[in-house]
Amino acid sequence: PLSAAANLSPGAEQKVVFITARVHPGETPSSFVCQGIIDFLVSQHPIAKVLRDHLVFKIAPMLNPDGVYLGNYRCSLMGFDLNRHWANPSPWAHPTLHGVKQLIIEMYNNPKINLEFYIDIHAHSTMMNGFMYGNIFEDEERFQRQAVFPKLLCQNAEDFSYSSTSFNRDAVKAGTGRRFLGGLLNDTSYCYTLEVSFYSYILGGPNSTVPYTEEACILL
Repeated sequence: PLSAAANLSPGAEQKVVFITARVHPGETPSSFVCQGIIDFLVSQHPIAKVLRDHLVFKIAPMLNPDGVYLGNYRCSLMGFDLNRHWANPSPWAHPTLHGVKQLIIEMYNNPKINLEFYIDIHAHSTMMNGFMYGNIFEDEERFQRQAVFPKLLCQNAEDFSYSSTSFNRDAVKAGTGRRFLGGLLNDTSYCYTLEVSFYSYILGGPNSTVPYTEEACILL
């Protein structure tokens, strides 16, 4: 966890942001973005200090370490796409998902912890820019509140595209972290997938592209 010491003292009420990354081994930009988030949060930047003073950040930077070690593109050592097994992860076959899910459920059931955000970082192999996937809810007011964070990102990050951001509940994505936790957690929690292009982001028109590099992703 990354936070000010006072937020981590026993019995302290916590507002938690939970971040996961690299569930798909081949999506290396997700690791660079996650590294940039960690570097910023532990820095002396005044905004980072304010964030540490008010929030607890729990970060699992690599959900698929065996797949990364083997050089797999999407699957774990045992051939599972881990981002389809959040609903019922096995402690034997999907140990990282099982551990993270249990931790999130424990926090959700703790009256002194409010899980504010869950963000799962990925990289996209066909689309440009950074963008998000969010959930669809029957409650229109909840749905509108969920759109606020991507809109703020679009206003503050030149590479983030709100027009590419989409909200869905298609069946094929039901086992993803964003979909499963969006259905589990209450309406005070916001769950997103953050996608970053493998390639470039577009500024001021289709002919003005800026390639993503390792450094550019870390500075995202």
